[in-house]
Amino acid sequence: MLALTSIINVDTTAEPDQFFSWQFVKIVASNVGPGVGPGLVALVAGLVLTAIAIVVSRRVGFVAHPGRDRDIHTRAIPFGGGLAMFGAFALATLLYHRSDVTVSIPGLLILSGVTAVVFTIDDRWGINAFVKLAIQAVIAVAAVLLFGFQIQFVLLGPLQVHDLGLLVLPVTVFWILGMQNTVNLLDGVDGLAAGVVAVTAIVLLVAAAGRQQEIVILAAALAGACIGYLVFNFNPARIFMGDSGAYWLGLAVALLSVAGVAKVAIAASVAVPLLAMGIPIADTALSILRRRLNGQKAFHADAKHIHHLLLQAGLTPRQTCILFYCASGILGAAGLTVFGHRKILAVVIVLMVVVLSTVLGERLRSAPARIPVPFGAFLHELLVGRQTAH
Repeated sequence: MLALTSIINVDTTAEPDQFFSWQFVKIVASNVGPGVGPGLVALVAGLVLTAIAIVVSRRVGFVAHPGRDRDIHTRAIPFGGGLAMFGAFALATLLYHRSDVTVSIPGLLILSGVTAVVFTIDDRWGINAFVKLAIQAVIAVAAVLLFGFQIQFVLLGPLQVHDLGLLVLPVTVFWILGMQNTVNLLDGVDGLAAGVVAVTAIVLLVAAAGRQQEIVILAAALAGACIGYLVFNFNPARIFMGDSGAYWLGLAVALLSVAGVAKVAIAASVAVPLLAMGIPIADTALSILRRRLNGQKAFHADAKHIHHLLLQAGLTPRQTCILFYCASGILGAAGLTVFGHRKILAVVIVLMVVVLSTVLGERLRSAPARIPVPFGAFLHELLVGRQTAH
């Protein structure tokens, strides 16, 4: 009876920052609550629209045929996931958007919709790489000049620029293009790109909770659309998002983070997704450098990305996705510490580290192949010692 009484008599006078106090739970619910509705609507809509896209794409022959060196699927897979996710995101956004938002909802939906539709043409018939980059650049410039998505200052540690001035346009365009191509290059394993974007959207949602309700709603809608699509895209995939999905998802993450800068005293809204997608961004940069050093075009496709190397090392596609999800969550949680969520984020990080070590550690240790690491031989000798023959 005493135990039951202690459970019922919740201490509602606990300090708000007391971890898992009743007051803490109520604050979290009130801050994150606006994202529940749009997140659920986008998830259900994503499920329905993706299922429809699978049927329609098969009937019209809009499918990806295996044959490239980097392809890991062995049968024709329908395209159309990008349009399905955008439809789910747009529906949830239109149902739950507020009239007093500072984010340009029309701009976000128009730019994302145009990106999804235009690059569906690329998925169907193909577009030259330089033409694709030009289209991305035009859309990014439109985002800055027509709809006001601008990075006007950068206040990150020692980098303190309070007014970018004439650099607003090139810096913002570079950020948008970088995010788009990072997501596109990440889309090489079933469920990888959509899952990492979903994690990043959740991180953005937490960062905006209690500060920008409109970002909470939009980030929840984005995460819900990705999760609904993942039901059909997680290995073995029954549908692909194609360039259509990868480019509009990257655009959405970039624009939401830029919009988040408007009301935050520091540019942490850019730093958070930058950290959450830190591994894919680093992989993209290294891939471009590697290709240039080998005399190849910067966007020449290959099978040397981190996720390809993990597959070669013996991980399954699902394990590779789990590794990336957890890594993105850990890095994103680390970025969220600037918003004061240190205690609960510490729990999240510990849980994800446990998942990584339990699910993947033994598999990587016993894998027959090894992922090349810069100065790997030196590090092995330093940590293990030189092995001599007897």
